[in-house]
Amino acid sequence: MNLDKPKNPRRGIYLLPNLFTTGCLFSGFYAILSAMSGQFEQAAIAIFVAMVLDGLDGRVARLTNTASEFGVEYDSLADMVSFGVAPALIMYLWAFQDLGKLGWAAAFTYVACTALRLARFNTQAEVADKKFFQGLPSPSAAAVVAGFMWMSVSYGLTGENVEVVAVLITFAAGIVMVSNFRYYSFKEVDFKGKVPFVTMLLLVLVFVFITIDPPQVLFAGFFIYMLSGLVLTLWGIRQKRLERRNEAEEE
Repeated sequence: MNLDKPKNPRRGIYLLPNLFTTGCLFSGFYAILSAMSGQFEQAAIAIFVAMVLDGLDGRVARLTNTASEFGVEYDSLADMVSFGVAPALIMYLWAFQDLGKLGWAAAFTYVACTALRLARFNTQAEVADKKFFQGLPSPSAAAVVAGFMWMSVSYGLTGENVEVVAVLITFAAGIVMVSNFRYYSFKEVDFKGKVPFVTMLLLVLVFVFITIDPPQVLFAGFFIYMLSGLVLTLWGIRQKRLERRNEAEEE
């Protein structure tokens, strides 16, 4: 959950949003246990369940006006476990063990980048543009890593078959988390307001499309989202250059 820090955070502990955060933390813990037992498909599914719960706790806190400083800190710790340690450990157990130092280096790089991403977000939450994230959000990075593993397992591939690709994806997901690429945050979506009927129809079609092949669809969707930051950033740079050129021509 990328929950903005409230201007005047309450010091109490609210039950409802923190229940979702606890569920997110448990899902990450369960993902680690599943991977240690060799149940990698269940581990990947647990990461996606953690994503859903992580997205709900922040929105529940905002909708019920129960945001608190405790909730913000608790959420960051849960995110570190579910979207930092869990994906890295799962990928290490699945594909990196035979790679020696390269394997644990790739896994640790991902964990360290997640910690840096969360720390930067917490320190910039009050001044950052709410419409965009700076760097890939940690839940999305975890979805790319876990989604790749889930898709590979669904096609009967083992970690040894795709270990090089797995290293590259894990390393890339970690690096873009701490990059300056801009990602659309979707925070402007109004969940309390009315929406056209066609919007609900599109949402139903999205869910149907996901159920056709969840591993492949989810991985493809989040991988495209990861690439969108690069495209959006390059487009922004191009637009600024055009504005400067037009200003120079006018002068």
